Amino acid sequence: MFAFAPLHDAVGAAGSALSWLTNLLEPLAGGAATAAAIVVLTVVVRLLISPLTVAQVRGERRRAALAPEVRDLQRRYADDPARLQGELFALYRANGANPVAGCLPLLLQAPVLLVMYRLFATAEGGTGLLDERLAGVPLGHHLGDGLAGAVLPLFGVLLAVLLALAWWTSRRMRRAAVETGAVAGAPAQGPGAAVLGRLLPLLPYATVLVALVLPLAAVIYLVTTTAWSALEQAVLRRPRPARAGVDRR
Repeated sequence: MFAFAPLHDAVGAAGSALSWLTNLLEPLAGGAATAAAIVVLTVVVRLLISPLTVAQVRGERRRAALAPEVRDLQRRYADDPARLQGELFALYRANGANPVAGCLPLLLQAPVLLVMYRLFATAEGGTGLLDERLAGVPLGHHLGDGLAGAVLPLFGVLLAVLLALAWWTSRRMRRAAVETGAVAGAPAQGPGAAVLGRLLPLLPYATVLVALVLPLAAVIYLVTTTAWSALEQAVLRRPRPARAGVDRR
């Protein structure tokens, strides 16, 4: 496999951090110490990128406040998709509402998932983590390696949790689209917008498909980060007391 120096260094650093956390948690977690270390490391990563998530939610609130103006633009330029897109971007830019900022937390997690995959699918980390287990299942085990013993129930529980979280996230995305005026299927959004509007709420289910080909350790990371996202969104998007005036922060 092609060796990319920064990735190799990141895998080594992650392996060292996991080994240290495993030793630290072993008195409490016993044989599940490495799995617990993965959960702790995931939480640390999510805490580091939490400011971006807060900015994402603020941006969505700004876009929700602009929804009436967005709908007005959609009516005015229903027959001119190119002009509509230009006017929408100008409106968002003038009000500090970046329509693509919400992708940043997800994009920043992709390298972490890749590192976790390399760490437990190869001997690249050089830390002996390939031999660690959870409920008797090696953390480097893929579903394709066999379903004997505790593999099926363990993966089944993790996949069921991912499926439930995907369903919850999809519902939230649909509600957010309505609140911000990005109603799926609106003809004023130009060709292909209706298809995109239907596909976006399905994206959370991709985590379930990805988990089918990942080693157990990476699935644990995926479940933890997805659950953290759900909790984070529930807290950040909880209904706020009504205030005088319009708060676009």
